Amino acid sequence: MSHAWIDGRPVALHVATAEAARLLAASRVPVVAGLGTDIAGARAAIALAERIGASIDHMNSETVLRDVEVMRAAGIMLTTPNEARLRADVLLMIGAGLVEAWPGLPERLLMRPPMAQVDAIAAQRRILWLCPGGDPTKLAGRAKVHVVGRNRKDLPVLLAALRARLAGRPVGKTLLAAKALDTFAAELRAARFGVAVWSAAELDTLTIEMLCGMVADLNATTRFTGLALAAADNALGVLQACGWMTGFPMRTSFGRGFPEHDTWRFDAARLVESGEADCAVWISAYRAAAPAWTRQVPMIALTGQDARFRQKPRVHINVGQPGTDHDAVEHDAATGTLVPVVAKDPSKAVSVAAALAQIASVLPSSGAWPC
Repeated sequence: MSHAWIDGRPVALHVATAEAARLLAASRVPVVAGLGTDIAGARAAIALAERIGASIDHMNSETVLRDVEVMRAAGIMLTTPNEARLRADVLLMIGAGLVEAWPGLPERLLMRPPMAQVDAIAAQRRILWLCPGGDPTKLAGRAKVHVVGRNRKDLPVLLAALRARLAGRPVGKTLLAAKALDTFAAELRAARFGVAVWSAAELDTLTIEMLCGMVADLNATTRFTGLALAAADNALGVLQACGWMTGFPMRTSFGRGFPEHDTWRFDAARLVESGEADCAVWISAYRAAAPAWTRQVPMIALTGQDARFRQKPRVHINVGQPGTDHDAVEHDAATGTLVPVVAKDPSKAVSVAAALAQIASVLPSSGAWPC
């Protein structure tokens, strides 16, 4: 079974990595995108980008950077999933996509925790759910669920009205009667340790900022915090690797010899579609995902073999899945931190880190690799 291809033809891995190095050496504006990989793969990708003067961008940057933008502009109060699970007596759930963002949410957050000392909190836990899009009661076990609104399009209006009522300000005509809003606001004020849970994949930046402002308002009289659910493909793990290696999030470029961050200029999709990028490295080790770019650009793809591309990659290397084919360190949604993961079904598939290391080893010049 072949693990590497050039223009669709099976080749030895060292031949594919040599061709990839040739393409990158000839490129003037390369991008390293996708970045669906573990911490070792992220470090290797960022190091390679620094060496060749490329920009780096994750496939879920749009989602991750919404939370980051609010954090930078207005501030965010955050807790960990386990802290929310063990201590929250009120959960404010926002939107219909929470279980999709974190499939383990019902078991890990909504059900009773397995510790006797927190049974009292679990028994009286109240779940307030804004616009769930369906009936969430079956997800919550014995916890009480108070549902307000159904359509996710109503979320910004409902949050604005709710924040106004929490501050004692009047609101005009909304989707809810004033009495219902006041009842909802009173439940939030009564929390001893409340947690607002959201997924940035479903909310725009201004809505997240409004929600975080409401959390800050509640802290004037009680304890309330937030829990932003992690995006897929180890996006938060890659975000942390970018932070300690460059000082910036993804959408950072080394084109001028130093890390430079700009969420518009270094958007990989924009760089490719505008014709600025002349070579792309696409990494997707967790699933066989391909970029949605419509413009053709010479591509080096490090993905599962089953990825379906609009254009055939010039070089395609079949890489193993972190935590399945090889051991890994990645961000864990249940604990909110980086954790080691032992391979479930070890194989001989090359890891992203190893494939990038081979490419880097045959680049024309050596260059320094960061930590």
